[in-house]
Amino acid sequence: MIQEGDTAKPFSPKGDAHPLLRWACDPPLDGPTNMARDETLLTLVGSGQSPPTLRFYRWSPATISLGYFQPIAEFEILPPPAGHLPVVRRTTGGGAILHDCELTYALVLPWSHPLLKKGPNALYDHVHSALAEFLGDYGVKVAPGPGTPGGCSHRGPFFCFERHSCFDLLADGRKLMGSAQRRTRWAVLQHGSLILERTYLQQVSAAVADTITLDIDANLPALAAAIGGDTHVKHRRFTQAEDDLTEKLYAKYVDPAWTRRR
Repeated sequence: MIQEGDTAKPFSPKGDAHPLLRWACDPPLDGPTNMARDETLLTLVGSGQSPPTLRFYRWSPATISLGYFQPIAEFEILPPPAGHLPVVRRTTGGGAILHDCELTYALVLPWSHPLLKKGPNALYDHVHSALAEFLGDYGVKVAPGPGTPGGCSHRGPFFCFERHSCFDLLADGRKLMGSAQRRTRWAVLQHGSLILERTYLQQVSAAVADTITLDIDANLPALAAAIGGDTHVKHRRFTQAEDDLTEKLYAKYVDPAWTRRR
């Protein structure tokens, strides 16, 4: 069951002004619930039943998410402790991610949204540039990664954070943040991870904690405003319809048939 983490007003199509970007956050959730929530937003934003949404979230327990195209066999040969973590399959491609001490975001927009006016690939750069500027204000120096345009590649090492694309954020040559997309006819879902701390040696990445101790939760309003850019940003909680669809889709992501489909 999803527990609401804030007291902000829910979005209502019958309310005053339709926000160009709603931001919301969840308490730490398990992998299937997190993936179900992201698919819910992609579905309902695409159908016009939910507003364009920026979602921040965390993970509990620590979880491995597989890219959509990754074979389950690659996870099954992963040694402990990471190989003993819960595993879920994303709808986005790329390599596996060890979700632990991180901030994850999901940005879900209809194709008509101003943040997509330069195309979906530009959305990677927009979000990562906003995070780079934010981190720079705290003394965390980052640089874009090398590689070809796009999110995490479908090929390469098992872990996505060992793969680099030109839109990634690197600190001291190691990946600090990466994102991936799922595109439908009606909307775009872009979600990604900013590593705050590392507690697993198998997690080959940079971390914000390598430079500073940062209260990321206190900075969510500022991050939402930075990502929203020139759009009108409003803080609103999720609706009952979104909670209901998330719980329905949970069955998909907890089903071994989905996780083991490749």
